[in-house]
Amino acid sequence: MKKRFAVTKIILLLLVCSLPLSGCGAAVNAVDLMDGIEPKTGVNNVDITGYGATAATDFAVRLLQNCTDGNENAVISPVSVLMAMAMTANGADGETLSQMESVFGMNMDELNEYLRAYMQSLPQGDKYKLDIANSIWFRDSDNFSADESFLQANADFYNAGAFKAPFDNSTLRDINRWVEDNTDGMIKDILSDISVDAVMYLVNAVAFDAEWQNIYYETDVREGVFTCADGSAKTADFMYSDEYAYIEDEMAAGFMKYYSDGKYAFAALLPDEGVVMEDYIASLTGEKINKMLSESSETGYTVHASIPKFECEYSSEMSGVLSDMGMTDAFDLADADFSRLGTADDNIYINRVLHKAFIEVGEKGTRAGAATVVEMDDNGAAAFEDESTIKTVHLDRPFVYMIIDCESMIPAFIGVTVSAGR
Repeated sequence: MKKRFAVTKIILLLLVCSLPLSGCGAAVNAVDLMDGIEPKTGVNNVDITGYGATAATDFAVRLLQNCTDGNENAVISPVSVLMAMAMTANGADGETLSQMESVFGMNMDELNEYLRAYMQSLPQGDKYKLDIANSIWFRDSDNFSADESFLQANADFYNAGAFKAPFDNSTLRDINRWVEDNTDGMIKDILSDISVDAVMYLVNAVAFDAEWQNIYYETDVREGVFTCADGSAKTADFMYSDEYAYIEDEMAAGFMKYYSDGKYAFAALLPDEGVVMEDYIASLTGEKINKMLSESSETGYTVHASIPKFECEYSSEMSGVLSDMGMTDAFDLADADFSRLGTADDNIYINRVLHKAFIEVGEKGTRAGAATVVEMDDNGAAAFEDESTIKTVHLDRPFVYMIIDCESMIPAFIGVTVSAGR
């Protein structure tokens, strides 16, 4: 029989911001629950370019498909959402767990190992970084006791610290300080208060900040016209360059532009004239994207490319999206089974999944960030170019884009720009 849980409210907060991350920082008014729990060490031998990459990319595509109809600018961090939900799933069981695994495209053993390998593989340099940090905060209360295996799993695979705290103003200050420290001061006061019903906060911080391998100079930027999805025209600043990683499918053409050292890339896909953005997004799969990206270096084309300078902020409540993707029980008070989180007196379920994301693309590089909150409740060209090897892709009308690492090819961010300029 399914255990009934007594957690009045659990909030898992996943923060992805645009600046470098550091360790936990200043001392906190909390008891370290990881005392005696040693995370798994050593290099993970999982192939991050294999099946897991296709599954993670497919999750990213399905998430985008469910978040936008192609009529507004949108950007999400599927890595953010996937990690938040994976950490949550380490406390799930029964049909709830089965449904979550089905949506992930991997069972939890596979997903935990894959995400651990993914995090270990992320390259770091002076001009590029994609960093990740995790912590878990529990209310110091007799009404809830965290399961040690839940703590161990999140320590092993996500290197999460865990703290038992009074959940008063000192805890509010400590969590906000942890977030501020781990976002290099970019995000302040992420929490305005500690809910009286909250028993747990899971906080994950991820940051992307990278300089282009070939930055744009003043002579590379020219004013032009961006034709929006509604047919209107806007003046935009376009950044021109020649790129050498051409990508295409039967409905779109695009390119990859690399960041410093070629460890990360900005990938863009421009649907053909007459192709409706909603239809193009619906045609995408993880397998198709992985194939396009992996074959880009073999095309031999030079791409005359242009990217409009743009930035985008986007927010979405994703409980309906994830439920529609097949994760129904997790959002149902009666059917949710999170019995591996710990012990309590009543049942808990996911109430809301709040996601916010931001991206800024300019001459020197890209900054991108996002935040995901999972709330759990118990209540309701050259002069002699060969023309046959030339492709032209000007992003002067709606396009899809991704930020990927160049090994796994997983979109850390994925979005659609249907309007750019001023």
